[in-house]
Amino acid sequence: MSANPLVLIVEDEANIRDLVRTALRFHGFETSAARTGAEALRKARDRRPDLILLDVMLPDVDGFEVCRRLRSGGDQVPVIYLTARDTPSDTVIGLTLGGDDYVTKPFSIDALVARVRAVLRRAAPKEQDPLLRVADLELDEARWTVRRAGTDIDLSPTEFRLLAFLMRNAGRVLTRAQLLENVWGWEHHGNAQVLETYVSYLRRKLDPLGPPLIHTKRGVGYYLRE
Repeated sequence: MSANPLVLIVEDEANIRDLVRTALRFHGFETSAARTGAEALRKARDRRPDLILLDVMLPDVDGFEVCRRLRSGGDQVPVIYLTARDTPSDTVIGLTLGGDDYVTKPFSIDALVARVRAVLRRAAPKEQDPLLRVADLELDEARWTVRRAGTDIDLSPTEFRLLAFLMRNAGRVLTRAQLLENVWGWEHHGNAQVLETYVSYLRRKLDPLGPPLIHTKRGVGYYLRE
């Protein structure tokens, strides 16, 4: 990532697009802009942004489909959705398709800039030991690989971050609020459904290969241990 991260703003409403672009430039970011999903995909390929602010409602395809196409093509650029839709089902769909966070319209510019910084921090390479091991489970943050009992496991970016955080805190009970804040960057408790969905995804991929490793502390959260 460069000293001045490049943010691609995908928004069909010119006033919102210009406002966000001006604010990000003021805070030291480089910016690029797109009005449609097709233009966003082209600019993501050509300019390789460090983060994409992606409106969900676009004139050609929706933001969820744009993110799905990016991920299917192997592009793991962080994505923050800009959306007027704040229902749990929409949130689950968006994050399941590979999004990293979402901001609901109308939004505070200061809050949006803070979300951008938080997601970029989470996406930045960590200096800690990239290899994590718990029992027969091994996660390599540098190579973005996961193996259990010698078998490779394919995880989405969000599944990978959730598992890495659980492994770094193996044996500790982590509250839902801690997991949401550290994996998704949210500072509220209103999206526990998303967390439960991703824990279920991980269990379906890990449990067939050995004894359960992710456990529930009823009424509190989750923990990982042998």
